[in-house]
Amino acid sequence: MAKKASDNLKYYHNQGGPTIATVSRKVIEKDGLVFKDIDGTGEVTPVNDWRLSPAERAAAYVKTLTTDEKIAQLFISDWRMGPKYSNSDTHTCIPDESGVLDDATFTGKTIFGAQELPGTTTLIKDWFSRHLILRANPTPEDMADWLNQLHAVAEECKHFVPVQVASNSRNENGEVVFGMNDASGVFATWPGTMGIAAAVKGDSLDIIDKFADCIRREWNACGLKKGYMYMADCATDPRWQRTFGTFGEDPELITKIFERLIPGVQGSEEGVVPEGVSLTVKHFPGGGARENGFDPHYAAGQWNVYATEGSLQKYHVPTFRPAVKYNAASIMPYYSKPAAEKSATQTDCEGNPLVMNPYGIAYNKEFVDTMLRKQMGFKGYINSDTGIVHNMSWGVEALDIPERIGFAVTQSGVDVISGLFDNKEGREAYDRATNGYYDTHPVPAGFKKEDLVLTDESLNRAVTRTLTELFQQGMFENPYADPKKAAEVVATKSDWAEAALVHRKSVVLLKNQGVLPLTEDKLAGKKVYAEAFAKEAEAAEAATKALREMLTGVTLTEDPAQADYAILMVSPSSGEYFNATPGYLELDICEDKTVCNVDKSGKPMAETHQETTLAGANRIPGIAAAVHANGGKVIANINFPLAWMVGNVEKYADALTAGFDTYPSATLDVIFGRFAPTGKLPITLPRGDEVLAVNAEGVCASPNDVPGYDKDLYMPDSLKDENGKAYAYRDAAGNYYELNFGLSY
Repeated sequence: MAKKASDNLKYYHNQGGPTIATVSRKVIEKDGLVFKDIDGTGEVTPVNDWRLSPAERAAAYVKTLTTDEKIAQLFISDWRMGPKYSNSDTHTCIPDESGVLDDATFTGKTIFGAQELPGTTTLIKDWFSRHLILRANPTPEDMADWLNQLHAVAEECKHFVPVQVASNSRNENGEVVFGMNDASGVFATWPGTMGIAAAVKGDSLDIIDKFADCIRREWNACGLKKGYMYMADCATDPRWQRTFGTFGEDPELITKIFERLIPGVQGSEEGVVPEGVSLTVKHFPGGGARENGFDPHYAAGQWNVYATEGSLQKYHVPTFRPAVKYNAASIMPYYSKPAAEKSATQTDCEGNPLVMNPYGIAYNKEFVDTMLRKQMGFKGYINSDTGIVHNMSWGVEALDIPERIGFAVTQSGVDVISGLFDNKEGREAYDRATNGYYDTHPVPAGFKKEDLVLTDESLNRAVTRTLTELFQQGMFENPYADPKKAAEVVATKSDWAEAALVHRKSVVLLKNQGVLPLTEDKLAGKKVYAEAFAKEAEAAEAATKALREMLTGVTLTEDPAQADYAILMVSPSSGEYFNATPGYLELDICEDKTVCNVDKSGKPMAETHQETTLAGANRIPGIAAAVHANGGKVIANINFPLAWMVGNVEKYADALTAGFDTYPSATLDVIFGRFAPTGKLPITLPRGDEVLAVNAEGVCASPNDVPGYDKDLYMPDSLKDENGKAYAYRDAAGNYYELNFGLSY
């Protein structure tokens, strides 16, 4: 077996310049300096000269690469790792000579489409593909080895371009797992992004500085240089499934977070540096303005609806301004298309009436080229969301695949298309500019030929932008990582400790009728009933067992009627953003609730179905009654990936806490007084079905394009209480569970 790239690296140090690292690429020595022979000329050309700016080098290299090599740079898609991470049930891996890569052919089937794919070596050397998405969750050492091997194969090509591997975020907890300890993740694991926002609201933005620094050091140590993160979307429609990935509903806070997060992760305010990690901020111009929660991953959610005049510029666009100001490497547009007929008047960034052509944002020149580039001044590149060409091609269904590629790149200014490796279709889009295709084929109605083909100008523009990023990152000189150092950096105890602290800071105390904290003196001689609830009964049973094992030093009882205290850990779940539910996404914490179906246009129907977001929810009143009959108290915690309606839990609880994919151990630290709660709500919780009701015309009682804290401005007086409030949930103590609310001990 050939040596792994990690074990076969050669380094050349330049005094006052970059270190050159290579496995097989030739180097050039001149005037006491060392240069890598990137373009294969054997000379110190502008491409190879690290003394020139990244922009100058990219502009030179784009003139050297062949047309097919450049077309390959337009596409990014998922890629598999080697044998250690292969699913033998669905794919037979054939390791390359190093044992690190998978060189077997593969039929790639995802929700975004199907494709016959080659082995990894063929993909890099013959297809010349250089943009991959990593979905696996390898160890730091394995990640570094795999990335190193990709670059080593790329070095064997006539023209060297390092492999840019992107990943979704890896430093947040994705679900509540009882019994999880602080070492169970691969990277230091913080709470979900809404939990980070809750912690920041109760503490300071210094949390973001530490979070960003941790990401930058860990990813960079592993050689992972590009993150599809984070979501700058302002959460305005509470039924939007992707709320869990946002920093909440406060545009001011989101803006401040990204002002720290972008330079912190990328390494400077001017853009990404060799010690930094590129960010792709998503999803411009904000995905929160859904239509009653429908997501554009499926047809019912293909529209962005701005029902409130001026909402686009007031709530949604401002959160993306830091991405422009601090030179985020790229921005990702959302799938959806603007709904002019359903929207109130909106303006562009210069106050002009906004033209809302019914094309998905990646295909929408008014949003991408005019607003984001020309008006806001964005200088990075545009990376489409995954699947716009094959599945979520909203508004351009009349175009074939090559035309969609041409329309996105040439017409609206997209630089990287995520989904599949459509190299052949990209070549077809390029050839159609000159081969007379449209002499014998009609141009689809409403489109122009020159907008549907790839031109040299648009191709060079796109590739120059992505090459510039690689030069900025220093990856042409040294794309390699040290696997041992990767493991050491990721194991940094202070990072894990800081992440664990933020978990505790993310807990929000919503209600406390003299119950918390459960100190040792309160528990002396007392019995505790503990149960965890989830959407699936089987998962709840396992979580309950683990929860009880976590409660060391506490006298437990399995009978609520014998309990002095009950601890109920509630983790509801509703829907999924890749598929529509039969009705509107349910936000009630409920079991077997009868709700209406919706028709294809998103309007309510007379037909009904039943929804369960929490198995066992109907038992909570009985448990509470039994505990209260014994003179006991009920403490409940709810996990919030969405803005739940909490009435079916709150009214039975004497104390209530909120978490956001927070470690259960952190929640227990707050409950037992080991940490005083500081978190504040990053979202407003709706009071009930009445404020989310959708009328026969498909219009919600509360506007979907306005954050919860401002919804009362547009609510009917008939729903408002004596304080003029309609939307937010109000508990028995008179507290409104709205943005920034949170009690303390």
